[in-house]
Amino acid sequence: MSSAVLGTESDEVVDRARRTMDAARDHLLSLQHEAGWWKGNLETNVTMDAEDLMLRQFLGIRDAEQTEQAARWIRSQQRADGTWANFHEGPADLSTTVEAYVALRLAGDDPDAEHMRAAASYVLAGGGIEATRVFTRMWLALFGEWSWDDLPIMPPELIFLPSWFPLNIYDWGCWARQTVVPLTIVNAIRPVRPLGVRIDELRSGHPKGSTVPPLSVGGVFEQLDKLLHVYQRSPVKPLRRLAMRQATEWVVAHQEADGGWGGIQPPWVYSIIALHLMGYQLDHPVLAKAIAGLDGFTVHEETEQGTIRWFEACQSPVWDTCLAVTGLLDAGVAPDDPAAVKAVDWMLGEEITVKGDWSVRRPGLAPGGWAFEFANDGYPDTDDTAEVVLALRRGGHPDIVRTRAAVDRGVRWLIGMQSKDGGWGAFDADNTQELILKLPFCDFGAVIDPPSADVTAHVVEMLGVEGLADHPATQRGVRWLLRSQ
Repeated sequence: MSSAVLGTESDEVVDRARRTMDAARDHLLSLQHEAGWWKGNLETNVTMDAEDLMLRQFLGIRDAEQTEQAARWIRSQQRADGTWANFHEGPADLSTTVEAYVALRLAGDDPDAEHMRAAASYVLAGGGIEATRVFTRMWLALFGEWSWDDLPIMPPELIFLPSWFPLNIYDWGCWARQTVVPLTIVNAIRPVRPLGVRIDELRSGHPKGSTVPPLSVGGVFEQLDKLLHVYQRSPVKPLRRLAMRQATEWVVAHQEADGGWGGIQPPWVYSIIALHLMGYQLDHPVLAKAIAGLDGFTVHEETEQGTIRWFEACQSPVWDTCLAVTGLLDAGVAPDDPAAVKAVDWMLGEEITVKGDWSVRRPGLAPGGWAFEFANDGYPDTDDTAEVVLALRRGGHPDIVRTRAAVDRGVRWLIGMQSKDGGWGAFDADNTQELILKLPFCDFGAVIDPPSADVTAHVVEMLGVEGLADHPATQRGVRWLLRSQ
């Protein structure tokens, strides 16, 4: 083939790539909100929707329209084998399938229907509800479908442990911390309310036995859990009432402006339940704002089967916006383009200037970070902050002094959030106490926030762009990455 032909083909490829990039740029610009931000819908799994229905059932506010719209979504996510997964094309998950099944029973689906029989068959083959994770069995306990006595104890007295003591609430990752504190209240009260349906068809009759060696750390915690069950049954608990009041105050103090907690679903729903159990009525300003705020995380779509309703576990406007700005600038949009300026102005307004839980480990550090969500002042994260700084540095906002000051605060905060080993966690520094992982309660995923490669790399990249490649923090971060490869 002649070089002329190759050159022509190469030119065509380059031209096509340029046209494609221009089309993508224009499409992205069309998606910008008038306030300056971008946000894509964040789809997770149907436990969000199932637990939303169970929450409303528990509170007595579930209505037929919401239920059927959510049920349509849950049915649409069921696979051919009758199961549900935790992520797209992931493996079948027992607990997710159980929660989806319960939600569909609330929606009136007949247990003898083909799709329900397929789900039940999978559940029984996997050990029944007896083999589900702690959170699923806790939801079932709220409705009398599981015994509270057969769940691990998380006492509210946990709130009294000082930050230097093992297993204190600040040893938990922020997402787990905000979930655990209200759950200690729920765990202490042990409520039971009617589900309205029975799910006996999901019981295998074979209790899940312990696989933890008795002389291991996990085995010691299992023995401690037995003692805590004895304490739970004791009529004498001198600190219980004070602990529950202090835990309640902690939950209320951590509520965000949008009514939620941490901008994520788990602590949101458990905080609502805990506060309601502590006497907060549904029309109390705290609970009214919390319940109304759930609507802001609800997506409605029209399908051939009718309207579907699904729940976002989280929202990502800051992350989406800073990456959109970087992408647009890479695609040739001018830094002083009105869309870029508007986005930068919005990001500047999202800077968090108050201290949050991160300051427990870094009390002398001044604030200056950004969170993932619209409203999450208590938990800025290092990943978003690094990417926002990169975007702000390139943006053409007319107020250069304001922009530079925000960038400097972000850089200082990020350097201060470096962990002792040289890496960066997402929300906290030195959140690495693995002892928590051995608790019987912790069978549901990550509960600590140790440094990770992607977060550390983003911070290192930002520091390099800021001209700080030789800064000791940057060098320690690079060494951490090399050790962790």
